[in-house]
Amino acid sequence: MALSEFEIKKIEKAATSFLAARRPPPEIRSKLDIGWRLEDQSLYIFEVRPVWNNPTEFKEYPFAKASFVKSKGFWKIYWMRQDLKWYRYEPVPEVKTIESVFTTVSNDEHGCFFG
Repeated sequence: MALSEFEIKKIEKAATSFLAARRPPPEIRSKLDIGWRLEDQSLYIFEVRPVWNNPTEFKEYPFAKASFVKSKGFWKIYWMRQDLKWYRYEPVPEVKTIESVFTTVSNDEHGCFFG
């Protein structure tokens, strides 16, 4: 089941606040930036960097994922390890609100998202 328009607007608002606090300074955003996208019921947070051999082409490198379990009413949080597989973020595997997802990723108490 897809997210409602209300839920999508709530995600957009929380993502805007997160990006305002976590994005790098404007002068280096052409070399490193942070973005997000919503696919079905999953939110992806990623770095945007130029491709090493073609600086005019940019690539997304996801590092955080949150999937909404509508039947239970919570978000499951994942992080991407070096093997490029998603793993549950064990310190806080699930939260009730999208704001809590962004707070958990931003705080990054175990260095899984921002190193």
